[in-house]
Order: sequence, then structure tokens, then C-alpha cells
Amino acid sequence: MSTLGDEKAVDTIDVIDKVPIGVHCRARDDLERRLLRKLDLRMSVLLILQTLNLIDRTNVSNARLQGFEQDLHLHGAQYATTLSILFVGYNLMQVPANMFMHWLERPSIIIPCCMLLWGTISVLSVTAGILVARFFLGFAEAPCFPGIVFLVSKWYKRDEIASRLALFTSGTFLSFCIRIPGILGQAAWRWLFYIEGGATILVAICAIFILPDFPHNTRWITPEERALAISRLAEDAHAGADELGKRTTVQGLRDAVSDWKVWLFSIAAIFQVVGQSFFAYFPTLCATLGYDTTITLLLCAPPWLLAGIISFFLTWYSDKKQGRYKCFVVSNALGALAFIISIFTMDIAARYISLFLMAQVFVGYLVLLGWISNTFAREPAKRAVAIALMNTLAQTGNIIGSYIWPSKWGPTYRYSYAICIAALGISTCMFGGLYWYLKHWNEQVERDEQDVKDINGLRSPIGFRYRL
Repeated sequence: MSTLGDEKAVDTIDVIDKVPIGVHCRARDDLERRLLRKLDLRMSVLLILQTLNLIDRTNVSNARLQGFEQDLHLHGAQYATTLSILFVGYNLMQVPANMFMHWLERPSIIIPCCMLLWGTISVLSVTAGILVARFFLGFAEAPCFPGIVFLVSKWYKRDEIASRLALFTSGTFLSFCIRIPGILGQAAWRWLFYIEGGATILVAICAIFILPDFPHNTRWITPEERALAISRLAEDAHAGADELGKRTTVQGLRDAVSDWKVWLFSIAAIFQVVGQSFFAYFPTLCATLGYDTTITLLLCAPPWLLAGIISFFLTWYSDKKQGRYKCFVVSNALGALAFIISIFTMDIAARYISLFLMAQVFVGYLVLLGWISNTFAREPAKRAVAIALMNTLAQTGNIIGSYIWPSKWGPTYRYSYAICIAALGISTCMFGGLYWYLKHWNEQVERDEQDVKDINGLRSPIGFRYRL
């Protein structure tokens, strides 16, 4: 374990030097396939973790249709406050948590321990004050999502990240498929909290023994796999292996907050998340179709299942074809179309189709997460802070978004949809400006390499290219 002021404890150059010289490309490819299979199998537990994370965070949305507000005597903006208070604690802890993960280098311990804590809080929130419970739930959940994104970026190459994130975080698309009846004299929403919290505690204990740490300190890979895992990231980032780990945690913080690209990502993400704020009210919007609670919750599932399927294709395309911003634009365009449909019609079929289109906005957000990991691929310490900072400021959008869906604007919610359209438009334009800047950077690198070729008669990479 390294300290805040020291260099990384493991010398990655020494590890890479252990790779046999002259190994045939086929042998390396076979070793790489074995490594990825082993890694994908272990990492698949992240799907369960993220599903439970989203369920515990958003179970209030389902509980609202099962007597939650009536039992707790919530009225006016109190439900919105119950939603938004979680993100206060969540935002305060994300950057420190990712910095701590980079410093301690034990995500296999940090993430499951946080799960144990938030599962316990979820169970206790049934009897404790709901506002206090959700505030501390935000603290406990903060390390999970940015920690998952950072962990994935420490193992996979830039053209592998988005598709893996889509797989490992597809719990987003499953969190509304839950329906639990009331039994033994307890309301349905109370059983929702009991069962989900208990499941989280159980999975957390198992995850301690399954999750990897980082390539240099994971125990269940062979020395050859360890060397390959480190070298393939160094090659992908156009960096020496030592460069991937030489920045301390504090230096990473300083580098991240002084980079304007981090702030542009973060501010644009605020508007993006405001545009996605319908997520916390999805069962409520589905209830405007006029069906009873059971049918309403069942109708919530198909839009997210379709979004999950599409996410795998779109993220794979963005990885392989270098079309991250284009995929992001398509996703936001579908969301804007859904909002427009909902503004101008109350037809049941049209509004239900619009729910399918709305869910596609989250596919673009997964692509966005892959994009930010790619943009800061060379500097893990900086990347840890950048991911957490972007997600922290993005969740400010959830605090704002909790208050743009008041009941008095229902059942049409025209004003809410209009705000979402404007927010998605702003985020799309801001990310578009960044896209053109990074594209210009890549073109300049190409010109510089061509100049070197003209002088020396050879061409070799001389600069870092961004994956767009």
C-alpha cells in the first residue's frame, strides 16, 4: 500500500520485464483472451452490485405507488426532498472515496464494505427517520458507481471500456422491475426496503472474495497475466508503464481540478442529469397511463429492458468505431423526441412509446462514462478524481431535477418535459464543443507525425490521441 506522498509501491517496469522476449503474437493473443475471460467472469458481479445500488437508491420511486407517501404523511415538496437529500451525502463523498480507493488500492474491500453499510441503512430506514436515513444512504453509496467506473478503467483498454460499463452497470435498466406485495401486516413498500437491504448485505459478503483489485496487486492472476494486464494498458495509452502509476493521489487531485476539460465534462453532465431527472419519477409517469399499481409497475419494466439491450449494441459500436459523441447525440435526440410526444398528446399508446424512447437517454450516459475514462487514460490518479468529480457535479442535477416534477404539473408534466428538453440541448452543445476540440487535437497530432515522416522517412506515434 502506497502513501499520499510516495510513488506507487509496485514498480510496473520490473513486472513488464518478466514477459518473455520473442513470445509469438498468437501466444500473447491466447494469454490475453484467457485474461479477459477470467476478468469478465469476476467483474460480472458488478452487475449485481450496481443493480442493488440502483434499487436501494430508487426504491422510493416504486414505494410511492405502494403507500409510501400516505404512511409517512408526506405532502407538498416533502417527497422531492426525500429524493434529493440522498444526493447531498452522495456528492460530498464521491471525490474523497475515489481518491481513497486510488491510495488504498483495494476496491475489493472498499466497495463491498460500502455495500454492507448501505444495505444496513436501507433496512433500518423503515423504522428510522426517512430523511436522515437517505442522507446517510447517500454517504454509503457514494463510492460504488464512480468506483466501478474507475476499477473498469484500470483493467480494460479504451476500446473495451464502454461496452463493459454497459454490461456491468446495466442494473440501471433492471431497477424498476421490482414488485413486492404487502404481507404479515407490513406495507408493501416496507418489505421492499427489508428484502433489498438484506440482499445487498448478502451480496456484499460474497463480493469481497470475487472482485479484483488493480492489475499490480490482484492475487488470483498469474505473473504472466499481471505483466500483460499492465503492458496492454501502457501500450493503449501511448505511455511508459511507469507513467501509468507515477502520480500520487494528491497530485491527481491537483491535476484534475486544474484541467478545464474536467470542468467542462462536469458542468455539461449537470445539465445532462437534469434532462434525465424523469428517472426518479418513472413509475409516476407510467401511472399517468391510468392503470392500477400492479400493472403500472409491470409496464415500467419493458422500456428499461429494451434500453439495456440497445446499450450493448451502442456501446460496442462506440468502442469499435470511435463514435462516442455521435452515439450520445442519437441517444439525446431520442429522449427529446419522447418529451415532445408527451407534451403534445395524452394518447395512452403514444405516451407509452415515449417512455421507451426516454429510457434511451441512459444509453448515451454510459457512452459518456466511457468517453471520460478514455480522455484521461494516461493518468490513473487524475482519472480517479475526474470520474468522481464529474459524477459528483452531475448528481447536483438530480437535486435540481427532484423539484421539476411537482404533482401540480401532472398528469401532463408539460413544463417538466420542456425543462428536460432544454437541459439535454445545452449538454449536447457543450459536449459537442469538447468533441470538436479533441478532434482538432487529433488532427494536429496527425500533422505532426506527417512532418516527422517527411523529415526522417519514418512514421511513428509521437502524441496521445483521444478516442472520440
